Amino acid sequence: MTARSNRTAKEPQAVLGYMPEDTPPIGAMLSLGFQQVLTMFPATVIVAILTKFDVGVTLLASGLGTIVALLVSGRRIPLYYGSSFSYITVIITVMSLYAPDCFNDPNTVYCPDGVRIAQVGILGTAVIEILLGLLIQRVGKAALDRYLPPVVTGSMAIVIGIALAGSALGMAGANWAVAFITLIVTVGFSVYLQGRGLLGMLPILLGAIVGYLVAIPFGLVNFGLIGQADWLRVPNVTFPAFTDPRAWSVMVSIALIAIATVPESTAHLYQMSLYIDQLAKDIGRKPTSIKNLIGLNLVADGADDIVVGLLGGCAGTNYGENNSLMAITRNYSVPVLFAAGGIAILLGFVGKLAAVVNSIPVAVTGGLAIYLFGVIGKQGIALLQSEKVNLFDPKNLAIGATILILGIGGAMALPDGLFPFKIPVLFPNGIPAIVFSAIAGILMNLLFVWLPPSRFGVVERSNIE
Repeated sequence: MTARSNRTAKEPQAVLGYMPEDTPPIGAMLSLGFQQVLTMFPATVIVAILTKFDVGVTLLASGLGTIVALLVSGRRIPLYYGSSFSYITVIITVMSLYAPDCFNDPNTVYCPDGVRIAQVGILGTAVIEILLGLLIQRVGKAALDRYLPPVVTGSMAIVIGIALAGSALGMAGANWAVAFITLIVTVGFSVYLQGRGLLGMLPILLGAIVGYLVAIPFGLVNFGLIGQADWLRVPNVTFPAFTDPRAWSVMVSIALIAIATVPESTAHLYQMSLYIDQLAKDIGRKPTSIKNLIGLNLVADGADDIVVGLLGGCAGTNYGENNSLMAITRNYSVPVLFAAGGIAILLGFVGKLAAVVNSIPVAVTGGLAIYLFGVIGKQGIALLQSEKVNLFDPKNLAIGATILILGIGGAMALPDGLFPFKIPVLFPNGIPAIVFSAIAGILMNLLFVWLPPSRFGVVERSNIE
């Protein structure tokens, strides 16, 4: 009995998971890190394709930005950063206005002149995120929610997604058969592979692969791009166009989109906090309660965008896909995310990989975009639901309705998606619809904050429980 007990005591205990401060063995760390990269890869590169940023720089910036954000958070917040879909609408507007010949050419995959101008805006986003983070640390999130409530941020998320409908259909129109096959299989993967481990995390990648294969018999894949590419290359890092007078309107336009990413980032933080604290309870460790680090999390978001903006990568956000992967594997190790960042940096120098990504036909991208852009819009609706926004209240209806019509209607109906209100230096050609809708929504909310209906004897209507 004693000998058996001794043998049992010497047997290694099963690993239940890794807390943020834990460092797995090197083999586990590299394999878990590669899983993180594989999970972020499809969405991150698809944004680069849609906006015609350099794929190699986007991967490089994703890895380096993640590492910097982890350091800024004091290695306490285990989040991976990839390209954000929230900025696609305004980036496409910028590209169409300031690099139209390049951006509208279906045979061009990278528009450096447009990227340089967009970089200034991405840096503006970083400033906004850092300032919001510092403000929350000082006054608390409740005070911020008063001036930037969910009815504004949720409505903006809907606009960001649905305003892209025309772009998605335009790309799909390159070959409707390939686009719809890509759409159907991607939706199928996302629905029927749920709970299937890593495969369940990769519906976009799997859908893109199937669409790519389907496109080959149609003669839509340019294999010459792959053959001509070097195995190793230096990514096309660019410097922001600070001296371009057009960059200041871009800074305002892109930076305002940060208001829609704040609730997304906060929701991811809350989600991770629940998972990590449950693991801590299971293994007898002290809870981390990272949900209390909302302000620091936004500062880390801004630090990521500083890196992205300086290098020429797509505007970033922390990734829910990677959060889900961590929840499934119960791996929240910050050293693993450092490893993932290092792997992403190395992949940015693989020329053949960038060429394969750039050879994805426009119709395949269009099929993916129909699904992805719609999901962005639906996430805005989900935010309104999760925050229990009272849509029986005329005040909330007015704010949301104004944002939706100005944002979606303006993007689709107005020439170049611009309201004809010219502001020297900032908006010399007119105000982009998505920016105008955000400004209108924020100002309308401020009106109701300063002149609340209750001051005039109005009783707020009750919400559905």
